Amino acid sequence: MSVDPRKWGVIYNPKAGTRKVKKRWKEIKEYMDARGVSYDYMQSEGFGSVERLAGILANNGYKTIVVVGGDGALNDAINGILNSDVKDKHEIAIGIIPNGIGNYFADFWGIDMDYKQAINILMKGRKRRIDVGYCKFFDGEKHQKRFFLNAINIGFVSKIVKVTDGTKRFWGVKFLSYVAAFFLLFFERNLYRMHICINGEHIRGRIMTVCIGNAHGYGQTPSAVPYNGWLDVSVIYRPRLIQTMRGLWLLIQGRILNHKLVKSFRTKRVKVLRARNAPVDLDGRILPKHFPLDVSILPEKLTLIIP
Repeated sequence: MSVDPRKWGVIYNPKAGTRKVKKRWKEIKEYMDARGVSYDYMQSEGFGSVERLAGILANNGYKTIVVVGGDGALNDAINGILNSDVKDKHEIAIGIIPNGIGNYFADFWGIDMDYKQAINILMKGRKRRIDVGYCKFFDGEKHQKRFFLNAINIGFVSKIVKVTDGTKRFWGVKFLSYVAAFFLLFFERNLYRMHICINGEHIRGRIMTVCIGNAHGYGQTPSAVPYNGWLDVSVIYRPRLIQTMRGLWLLIQGRILNHKLVKSFRTKRVKVLRARNAPVDLDGRILPKHFPLDVSILPEKLTLIIP
């Protein structure tokens, strides 16, 4: 199949957010038409379909693949592209039109919920090669390799994601599910027995949460950038209630690394040998994992359209 290299392949993920998503997509489509954008679009049909659609677009020669969705949809898309049959995958430019609630990777680049701004950025076509993290794990049946752009969370933060996934079906607005999940877990602050190897150092003990960030990792790895070939790691031990409050304030300010119960690292590889009963999420997707996890980075693996 021969595709005009200027034509975008657009993947619209209708389940990635609030009830207003369909109306928002109509507005996005009308604006692209008004600006004379040449595109074909495909609509996802549930969990896993974005990954399949991104692979189809890549294999059919689209050089610009645009994701209308949040972090989860973007994660599915990069996995579809990287698992496609395309030889030079960095020749495919990935674009983002943020949708829904979780848009942390878009936020990192200053791409906000203004879809007109996002489309204008895509039309300018400024590109940058970016790093991609990956995690190798066993899912109970076979060995898997999953790519990520933002972060992997192990423990408390991942549990918030897990609770949110379980409660959002009962709430009309996804944001309320995040708030409810946070307050359900705020006073719990479980510890998990972990054994992690970073730069040859073995970290053992009772740990509340670990973030392995290729980007800012929801504020837990504020110094991480997806273009220096490194992963940042934050290991957070159990704080008391007042320390938790201070930690949240530092998190909001982007200074979580100043908290005395946070230990930070910069590395190219992390081995999570054990994390008993700890949930793990990758860009907001819960992993069906069995430890150990082997996390590393691929420098300048993909091309992103940026402001």
